[in-house]
Formats: sequence, C-alpha cells, structure tokens
Amino acid sequence: MSRVSLGAEIALNGARLTAEPSGALYWPARETLVVADLHLEKGSSFARRGQLLPPYDSRTTLGLLADAITRRRPARVICLGDSFHDADAADRLCEEDRAAVRRLTAACDEWIWIAGNHDPAPPGDLGGRVVCDALTDGPLVFRHEALAQPAAGEVSGHYHPKAAVAQRGRRISARCFVEDGRRAILPAFGAYTGGLNVLDRAIAGLYADGFRAHLLGPRKVYSFPRSRLLRAV
Repeated sequence: MSRVSLGAEIALNGARLTAEPSGALYWPARETLVVADLHLEKGSSFARRGQLLPPYDSRTTLGLLADAITRRRPARVICLGDSFHDADAADRLCEEDRAAVRRLTAACDEWIWIAGNHDPAPPGDLGGRVVCDALTDGPLVFRHEALAQPAAGEVSGHYHPKAAVAQRGRRISARCFVEDGRRAILPAFGAYTGGLNVLDRAIAGLYADGFRAHLLGPRKVYSFPRSRLLRAV
C-alpha cells in the first residue's frame, strides 16, 4: 500500500489551499494546481556555456509534474513563470519531452503559462494560453514575481525559497513555501533550480510582520515560524 503524502493547509486571503510535498500548491475550491519555476532545459542552457550537466532535468521535472497532476486531477494548472529557462528553451526540448508537455496541457480543461523574466513569451505550440502579467481569480492574484508593496492574495514564485531549521541536533535544509496569510511564494518546481534563503532581505523584506515557512519533506510538509529558521541553508 502506498504511503499518503501530507500537505500543509494554508489560509490565504480567505482561500483554503494545500501546500504539497512536491512543491505544488492546490486550491480545492477552483480545482487548480499551481507550480512555479520549472526552468525546463536549464541543463542544455548550461551545456551551451561549457558547464556540462546531465541532460535529464526537463524529463525529471515533467515527470514530477505529471505525478502531481495525476494525484489531484485538476481542472486547471497555473505555471507561475520561468517555466522555460530562456527564450530558446522550448526549441531545445527533444520531441519526446515536447510530446510530454502537450499531453499535460491537454489533460486539463485549462492550462495557463504566466510569463516570467526568463520566459517573457512562452511558446504557443505546446498547448495552454499565456498570461503576460497577472491572473486574478476571486481572492487570489497569480503572478511571477511578488510586488514590492503589500498585495493581498498574491501567489508568486521567482525567488526559489529555501529554509533551514535545527531538529534534534541536526541542520535540515529544504525548499519551502513562504506565507503570512496574505501573500505566498512557492518553491521552485524544476529539477535543477537552486534556492534563496527565506531570511534574505529579498524575501523577508516582503513580510514586515513575519511569516511561516513550510519545508518540503519526501512525503510531508513541515511548518515553522520565522523565529525557528537558521541563517545558513
């Protein structure tokens, strides 16, 4: 019997959401799955500059995304920008991976690519539709990068948040969700994405009154207040 994955329940500007161990965010009321920063074809981008990485990041990321979609069967998927690592990334996808993207976009009633700073014009031949700025749905606003000023209901990516805590004498570091009940930042979903400590000013400065970090474990999300987090990840 397979083990059940346990997400963290988040109340965000009146919406009830689930932060999943995969790094996806699920909104049951809208049957919507949200992911950030897939960075497809990051490996091939680095290879062009002489930094050779195993060329399997896109396939791994798409496989993880397919698993998340299979678990939830969402009517809608929202990708919060930087889904492709650069403007030419979609052209570098092998045919098998391009077909995998098309299967995913066709499996949902609606698929939305929000443009990011790495992919300001996501390709139109892989299915889904492109939103260039932000998408508002009821109490939530979906965009790539958080606004500098307070934004109620904002759901974004871009920063690839990570956090570290001390547990039973051990330092544990992981990708994480960040939220304060008003706005949330998702972890990067891509296989080759790095991370930024949530205590860095770029992230912490967006949460003047504190925040919670929800760290991703293999099958469970672990929630901590800012006061429990360590500077080094």
